[in-house]
Amino acid sequence: MHGDGLVILGATGSIGENTLAVVAENPGRFPVVALTARSDDERLFAQCMEHRPAFAVLVEEEAAARLAARVAQAGLPTRVLAGEAALTEVVELPEVGRVMAAIVGAAGLLPTLAAARAGRQVLLANKESLVMAGHLLIEAVREGGGELVPIDSEHNAIFQCLPNGNGGAQGVRRLILTASGGPFLETPLERLATVTPDEACAHPNWRMGRKISVDSATMMNKGLEIIEACWLFDMPPERVDVMIHPQSIVHSMVEYEDGSVLAELGAPDMRTPIAHALGWPERIRSGAPWLDLVAAAPLDFRVADERRFPCLRLAREAARAGGTHPAILNAANEEAVGAFLDGALGFTDIARVVGRVLDSLPAEPVISLEQVCGVDAAARDEARTLIAGLEGARA
Repeated sequence: MHGDGLVILGATGSIGENTLAVVAENPGRFPVVALTARSDDERLFAQCMEHRPAFAVLVEEEAAARLAARVAQAGLPTRVLAGEAALTEVVELPEVGRVMAAIVGAAGLLPTLAAARAGRQVLLANKESLVMAGHLLIEAVREGGGELVPIDSEHNAIFQCLPNGNGGAQGVRRLILTASGGPFLETPLERLATVTPDEACAHPNWRMGRKISVDSATMMNKGLEIIEACWLFDMPPERVDVMIHPQSIVHSMVEYEDGSVLAELGAPDMRTPIAHALGWPERIRSGAPWLDLVAAAPLDFRVADERRFPCLRLAREAARAGGTHPAILNAANEEAVGAFLDGALGFTDIARVVGRVLDSLPAEPVISLEQVCGVDAAARDEARTLIAGLEGARA
């Protein structure tokens, strides 16, 4: 048995902060047991002051020491823990019932798996957990007796449009993920090689972290979402499509065999899917603005151009290959995006690096977490070698 407390993995990121905003909209409904972050002790301290969790975790030990000193000085009832192992420790606490898995990238895999194995309701914003180890995570949820509720606006929309959120529902023809197209939807192709990190992070509709913003600009985020949707809703890749919808009002759709199409609409605000997941199966207040369809009109839709977005094609190929290829795709992309944000790689080189890493490492059936971690490390090593070569060529 476990309680109804909430742990937020990645509390200082955009999903974490929006989750706390929804918690504040519903006083007393979601007791905060633990907040975690990698290194932002200043922001985490402010959150501890407001929400007074029993635990706060910082992965970086120096940051944890600074937070512990400030918490003690303020007289807060919060115990500060340090290190990656503490992330697993807090999701397994008996008073915890819900875990918001919002750590960006591969770093979120281990605590998310731990929450699933512990039978918690996992509110999944960390798509990389399913991309890297979908079989292992789904198996952990089943064995732990917990529940997986998607937080990404697209997957949450599909969850709402399927009967009881169930995947593999009879009568479903295809799932349609919508994508804004990011900041470069109309940019001439020949200029993409010279766009800057700040330009790539200037998303027209959503406020997100820099890594996720770059993924949106390359459409890799949508490619990862295809893989995620296959696992969440028990669908083969060929029945998951992507459609460009610049307004980000229709968050995704489900097309049924009888010709019906169900869509979930809302203002582009992450508090809406977060509130849906936190309250599921009830509806609770999110604090998000109401949708004015007249003001939002017209709503446009178009085909996703894989010449403009080669990362989308690479993700589809990885989804079809299956096995460890999605983990290779994710690792190579994380390294390439990091290098781009650091100024060591051009924007169009992101897809080039990912494609070469996929070509160099074979797809193998996923059999263990240790294997996935080993593949992740090998893909990162290969990506770093390629990045160093491309950086040298640019110098």
